[in-house]
Amino acid sequence: MGCRTYLRLLQSHTPRQVLGESARVLAALGLSDNIIQALRKPDWSLIEPDLRWLEQPGHLAITLSDSAYPAQLKEIADPPPVLFVRGNPELLSHPQIAMVGSRNPSALGVETAIDFARTLARSGFVITSGLALGIDAASHRGALEAKGHTLAVTGTGLDRVYPARNKDLASEILQSGALVSEFPSGTAAKAHHFPRRNRIISGLCLGLLVVEAARQSGSLITARLALEQNREVFAIPGSIQNPLARGCNALIREGAKLVETTNDIFEELGQYNQQDEISLPTPMQSSLDPEQQKLLNLIMYSPTSIDKLVATTGQSVETLASMLLILELQGFIAATVGGCYTRIK
Repeated sequence: MGCRTYLRLLQSHTPRQVLGESARVLAALGLSDNIIQALRKPDWSLIEPDLRWLEQPGHLAITLSDSAYPAQLKEIADPPPVLFVRGNPELLSHPQIAMVGSRNPSALGVETAIDFARTLARSGFVITSGLALGIDAASHRGALEAKGHTLAVTGTGLDRVYPARNKDLASEILQSGALVSEFPSGTAAKAHHFPRRNRIISGLCLGLLVVEAARQSGSLITARLALEQNREVFAIPGSIQNPLARGCNALIREGAKLVETTNDIFEELGQYNQQDEISLPTPMQSSLDPEQQKLLNLIMYSPTSIDKLVATTGQSVETLASMLLILELQGFIAATVGGCYTRIK
């Protein structure tokens, strides 16, 4: 039974009433034979693991009729009938900014996500994301570094963490935030679960910030869901030569708000905090000598090949390699695949 069918049934019945109806009435309500058979003869053994999970401290199931169910999420066309929660359920109703982006971001993208999440969390927003690798994880960490709150919406049951690499991060989130899922315990990660998860991420938030995204990206799906749900969509622009910026640039062309500082978000949402303003990372280059500074100026915020630097500067590979190592050690650039370098500040 899909969420929309469930929601339609709740307009005339309680769940208990549905279970007590005859097959004829259930058919008149538009339910299929398979659903009717399942409702008439429920497999109650499937419920027992959920009940055992709910017996554990800090484990909750919040239904659509519960006062703790977030009003913001109720507004979407297909709100989940049940939210399983570990952690602080009150955060579900706090003002939220969702942050999403590439699972394989650039070093600059990670730094940007952490900085924006940190400042937004300090300003009172709960940072909501999907516990994925890359920008999701960086956004959660930024909120945690600010001693703020963050929600992780998952595509699995809350008895497991996917990807497993983020198990420690999930534990940290539980200290001051919450894990949320519409899937009961025992549910494994499946491809079709993640678009469903994404509609919850966008449905919970006031606005969604896309940090880095390729043209064909799950983050763009989330952004379009947010637009359909009448949420504000923000995107950080990037170089036209950077594949990870093309999705954000496309969103901006389609009407998303271009974001260079957190004030761009505060102003759009009617919240402004001058003291906490941050922008994209700015250089602090006083430690560089003129040759190093000149080389840094030639390195783009998108991958720049050493061959291109050799052709531009006329320097040997050995000389450039030495200066590039210094710039990398000082945190100005990061090495990427294919013998390229990307500027990060």
